Amino acid sequence: MFLEKDRNINVKSGWIEIICGSMFSGKTEELIRRLNRARIAKQKVEIFKPAIDTRYDEENVVSHDAKSVSSTPVENASQILFYAEEFEVVGIDEAQFFDNELVSVCNQLADQGKRVIVAGLDMDFLGKPFGPIPLLLASAEYVTKVHAICMRCGSLASYSHRTTQDQKLVLLGETDAYEPLCRKCFAATRNQTEKIGYRKK
Repeated sequence: MFLEKDRNINVKSGWIEIICGSMFSGKTEELIRRLNRARIAKQKVEIFKPAIDTRYDEENVVSHDAKSVSSTPVENASQILFYAEEFEVVGIDEAQFFDNELVSVCNQLADQGKRVIVAGLDMDFLGKPFGPIPLLLASAEYVTKVHAICMRCGSLASYSHRTTQDQKLVLLGETDAYEPLCRKCFAATRNQTEKIGYRKK
């Protein structure tokens, strides 16, 4: 998807783009690519991320393939409104770690005429809708679903399977704690886990 503002348009109109998918599917890489294109178009760009995400860097947004861009870490979604006032294009990474306030923030930014690009997991490790992403999908003008490669069979993967026993909803991790799986392999893994759990009782 290639979306840049047409500067010949007199009416200032904003919109929301969502980039979603499993872990290791290239969400952040695609977000960085779009923001770089906006910078080439000489638009004012800023990217935000939740302050809790310190896996690769405390400030920079870094993709799994080591692409990096400087960002502004924020404690909550409302801070984005404060910092984003002067920018035309607003990127938000790891959006699943924000609460549902992010939905209102993104819509306010779009209503102000800004292009808002949001990247995040659409499902948690149990395969259930994650954080504010489902609500953002409903109000976004553009949605891109990206896929990883299943680590079990090589098919397209859309699930993030947790390989540890930790049951916390939010668990920062990489290949040490997660692997992407297709629907069939994810279902087989979940069934096996449930059987093991049943036997232990």
